[in-house]
Amino acid sequence: MSVEARIGEVTERIVKRSHDGRSRYLDRIRKAGEAGPHRATLSCGNLAHGFAACGVTDKERLTGDVVPNLGIITAYNDMLSAHQPYERFPDLIREAAREAGGVAQVAGGVPAMCDGVTQGQTGMELSLFSRDVIAMAAAVGLSHQMFDAAVFLGICDKIVPGLMIAALSFGHLPAVFVPAGPMPSGLPNDEKARIRQLYSEGKVDRAALLEAESKSYHSPGTCTFYGTANSNQMLMEIMGLHMPGASFVNPNTPLRDALTKEAARRALSITALGNAYTPVGEVIDERAVVNGVVGLHATGGSTNHTMHLVAIANAAGIRLTWDDISDLSDAVPLLARIYPNGLADVNHFQAAGGMGYLIRELLSAKLLHEDVRTVNGTGLSGYTVEAKLAEDGNVLRAPAPQASGNEKVLAPATSPFQANGGLKVLSGNLGRAVIKVSAVKPERHVIEAPARVFHSQDELQAAYKAGEFTSDVVAVVRFQGPKANGMPELHKLTPGLGVLQDRGLKVALVTDGRMSGASGKVPAAIHVTPEAIDGGPIARIRDGDVIRVDATNGTLEVLVDETEFAAREPVRIDLSANEVGVGRELFAAFRAAVVSADQGAHVFASA
Repeated sequence: MSVEARIGEVTERIVKRSHDGRSRYLDRIRKAGEAGPHRATLSCGNLAHGFAACGVTDKERLTGDVVPNLGIITAYNDMLSAHQPYERFPDLIREAAREAGGVAQVAGGVPAMCDGVTQGQTGMELSLFSRDVIAMAAAVGLSHQMFDAAVFLGICDKIVPGLMIAALSFGHLPAVFVPAGPMPSGLPNDEKARIRQLYSEGKVDRAALLEAESKSYHSPGTCTFYGTANSNQMLMEIMGLHMPGASFVNPNTPLRDALTKEAARRALSITALGNAYTPVGEVIDERAVVNGVVGLHATGGSTNHTMHLVAIANAAGIRLTWDDISDLSDAVPLLARIYPNGLADVNHFQAAGGMGYLIRELLSAKLLHEDVRTVNGTGLSGYTVEAKLAEDGNVLRAPAPQASGNEKVLAPATSPFQANGGLKVLSGNLGRAVIKVSAVKPERHVIEAPARVFHSQDELQAAYKAGEFTSDVVAVVRFQGPKANGMPELHKLTPGLGVLQDRGLKVALVTDGRMSGASGKVPAAIHVTPEAIDGGPIARIRDGDVIRVDATNGTLEVLVDETEFAAREPVRIDLSANEVGVGRELFAAFRAAVVSADQGAHVFASA
């Protein structure tokens, strides 16, 4: 099936740009695949260590080296609500593997931090780098060469991208990603936001705020707003790494358990030992990457993926750029309204038709590549379904509904919410940045106002609490990039800036830090690059400089005489306080090695 011309053009230029790196990558993983299962190369001592803890049946199977062994990489911990359900998954997977005549072993665990817990706290400075730690930890787990395929248990913000990078570094192995699902709906997200804003104004106390937050985040499962975690799940399905319909089924339900067992059986059936060998490095090609970007735009997904998708593509020898992402945004309409881009949550999205409906609509508009490889063994048309529970306890699939169950949540491609995805790249004399305007009212897409410069989110918070904002303002928060302090998310600023906007002020944020998937109603030019610590133009802004943030024309500019601005010395500040405490001293090598945001903000070699 052909794709719309602009989708095809962007795909083709990515293919051409990536030719050399992709060729080297494919040569490497194909050689690894041709070598066959690596247990045969292990010495008896190696192998004995590898299955010493197994039961008798599993030992017998692994001794013969003729059955597939499934490695489980898990991000389980019971502090993250999204990851707590994974406690049960290894037993389900081992059971399914034995029933299929194979073996499954937990190959390793990876860290999984919660940005919701660390928001506005020092620990957030470890968040972005945790992605690369996760990739390395998963690689350690797979390095034992005991496995013929792997399943990856991860959901949240940096965990899935990290697991993806690891999976692609072992690209000769099949990989199936296994979600755990969102928690049931609690306090509506807009009500939670209202209480947060009232608290920032001093109109409700901490007890009221905590009660609202606890009613929002109330049970096992992923948070229900459409941030990076749920954007991750959309991506894994639309890129062909989930079983069809798996993304948004609630945890601890019979259907969720059936989907988990099915994923294990499927992973075992697509190893090099059988006739359906499906290495993950060939599933994730240029077309799959473009499909992921299209899905991101169509759902108004997380701005974090302007970095994560670039880093993931890099791991597969593919060079994706911000220009590709921006151009695809212009070609892809917004089909979903999920908070913060609407009032609904992901459970409402699932009830309205979910991923099956979304993928079918995008395919019908020729906005996706259908002819891709998937772990399901079909093209992407095999994902235009919804998963149900059959009477025998297995997964039954039916075609996705022909009509949306709620067109206020999930729109047909013929009648989108807006003509583009609302995720844009800004360029100008302040460098390059990303802005997400799908939740920003059109009259606020262009903000021109004097700058107020801060070197931390705490400084801005203090100025807000002191009542210093009484006129239009572009708040500049710099020295928040990956090299400076790990590029923390700055959501702590959202309620206060929202209050100023509601008072009738023109307000925008400009930062070399992040805002991520929960970017909301205040226009925010984020991921500014070059960052301040590199002497980027953002380091030359002074209080009172007029800044224009223009999401309509895609520009980010300081309206200062060009000669005067160029002559200014970039501001330098002492960042030593950011270098120690809460583990930050362990990440000095990361801060020194990280590439810029537009290159993926990773510490690995580029394709």
